[in-house]
Amino acid sequence: MTVLNSAKGVEKMKQESFLPDDYRPAEDEPFMNDRQLEYFRRKLLTWKAELLEGSRDTIETLQDGTRNIPDVNDRASEETDRALELRTRDRARKLVGKIDAALRRIDEDEYGYCSVTGDPISLKRLDARPIATMSLEAQEKHERREKVHRDD
Repeated sequence: MTVLNSAKGVEKMKQESFLPDDYRPAEDEPFMNDRQLEYFRRKLLTWKAELLEGSRDTIETLQDGTRNIPDVNDRASEETDRALELRTRDRARKLVGKIDAALRRIDEDEYGYCSVTGDPISLKRLDARPIATMSLEAQEKHERREKVHRDD
């Protein structure tokens, strides 16, 4: 079993190193082949790194920004800015969780397939929203159903 996992790891490293920087998934190649999976893995990891860097910057800014501001309006403005930044960071934290889930789906060979229908999710949709779990049709149907329930 260890030999198999080791061989799989070596094979993955080979695939990673042969993915050209200008590679884009195409409809005329097998769906979710090794190159496409590596493309989306890299895209997700880059996105996650950017979000985490933004969080680190926010923490530093908030720590540095704790100062006594005598003017009430300036202080209120700064507190509003901080609250907005914290909400933005909370959204980013939730997004990191979705990115991690997408990376797990890649590792489990489930990435790129609709969680509702099992059909492939279009490459355009995945490129625009790499954390997508549903095909466009299933997502639209889901949103219509949600809207009907909200309007009741």
